[in-house]
Amino acid sequence: MSYFAKINNEIVEKVIVAEQNFIDIQEGTWVQTSYNGNFRKNYAGIGYTYDETRDAFYTPQPYPSWTLNETTCQWEAPTPYPDDDERYIWDEDTLSWVEE
Repeated sequence: MSYFAKINNEIVEKVIVAEQNFIDIQEGTWVQTSYNGNFRKNYAGIGYTYDETRDAFYTPQPYPSWTLNETTCQWEAPTPYPDDDERYIWDEDTLSWVEE
C-alpha cells in the first residue's frame, strides 16, 4: 500500500492509502506521496500545494513575509527561529519572533 494525494488545480483535496491498481481506475489527478518525505520533499496534506515543476508538496504560506526554501520546499521566516530553548511565535507586524 502507498499514499496518494488527489490534486485539483495544484491543491491537495484528499490523501488516501491505496494500491496503484486502485489509483489507476480513479478519476482526476493522483500523485503518490511519501509519509517519511523520501520523495516529493514533504508528505501531502489537505490544502497543500503540489508543484509539478518542483515535483514537491508544500504547505500554504503561513505569513506573507515568509519565503519558500527551494531545496526543502519548507517556508522560512525572514529571521531565523531563536535557539535559546524558549518558545516563540511569529509576529508579522514586526517581522520578528516574540516570546510566548
